[in-house]
Amino acid sequence: QVQLVESGGGLVQAGGSLTLSCTASRSWFMLNTAYWYRQVPAKQRELVASITSGGTTNYADSVKGRFTISRDNAKNSVGLQMDKIKSEDTGVYYCNTYAITPRGRYDYWGQGTQVTVSS
Repeated sequence: QVQLVESGGGLVQAGGSLTLSCTASRSWFMLNTAYWYRQVPAKQRELVASITSGGTTNYADSVKGRFTISRDNAKNSVGLQMDKIKSEDTGVYYCNTYAITPRGRYDYWGQGTQVTVSS
């Protein structure tokens, strides 16, 4: 089991910046690929960015060039630097990783952190 706790959300003006953080209760988290998702009401949860244990990153087209995912192994944490924020970035941001068990995939989610963009 691993607990994920997100922080750093809040109200930000369009064009501004925000830094989210996800801290895990176990260092095992750092051996896995970590993901940031976001969700807005009435829409499916959207994958925003991912980072492998080796540091390879991937981004949704909608955030490429604006968001940067990173990890700090010493702190068991993954960050999401959000720059040039747009109104469509509003949503609840969730940290995620998963394990493959004999029963299949098991996902770990944080409680989410709200990002609200004002124009």
